[in-house]
Amino acid sequence: MSNTAKVISSAQFPSDMLTQYGPALDAWFDQRFIQKTKELEESKIPALAIIATKGTMDWAYPPFILASTASALGWDVSVFFTFYGLELLKKELHLEVSPLGNPGMPMKMPFGPKWFKGINWNIPNAVMASVPGFEKIATGLMKKTVKNNGVATIDELREACIESGVNLVACQMTVDLFGYTHADFIPEVKDWIGAATFLPIAQKSDVCLFI
Repeated sequence: MSNTAKVISSAQFPSDMLTQYGPALDAWFDQRFIQKTKELEESKIPALAIIATKGTMDWAYPPFILASTASALGWDVSVFFTFYGLELLKKELHLEVSPLGNPGMPMKMPFGPKWFKGINWNIPNAVMASVPGFEKIATGLMKKTVKNNGVATIDELREACIESGVNLVACQMTVDLFGYTHADFIPEVKDWIGAATFLPIAQKSDVCLFI
């Protein structure tokens, strides 16, 4: 006897009715279950949780691009800024590119003929470290490249996140650790929380990223 038939049997239906209508009721319940499950899946709002830990210009792009894109798709997005990631929530952004120790970042020139701009300038770290102001040079080149390709600035991407309702939350422990105050950061920071508060948010999200 099927599960449906057993339930119906508990209601003391005549056995001949169970024999006649039991399979049809099973099929009806199965169809309703599939339909309701599909409706719940379609009505569910996907959730994205991002943990942003980097404070350089190049590492500022991934969390803001992913957050703004997901929010534009209608997702519920929360970004937890901790340690150096707090730099991305400062009122005044003074972000630089740090090529040191980043072998996956070849330098490309944003000017000159096409063949020249296509060269990957794999400059050794020893050279980078010995050239005064190299990080400022790299930062200037990156900003030029971003502008040439029509990519939004970090300020613009952050503003897009704010306008689309992304939950920007800051790590209070890191704020205390680095001697910051809430006044150092943009007023749109939704909350000042710790890891114990954010982890349940990350656990319940459909996608969780550590950047």
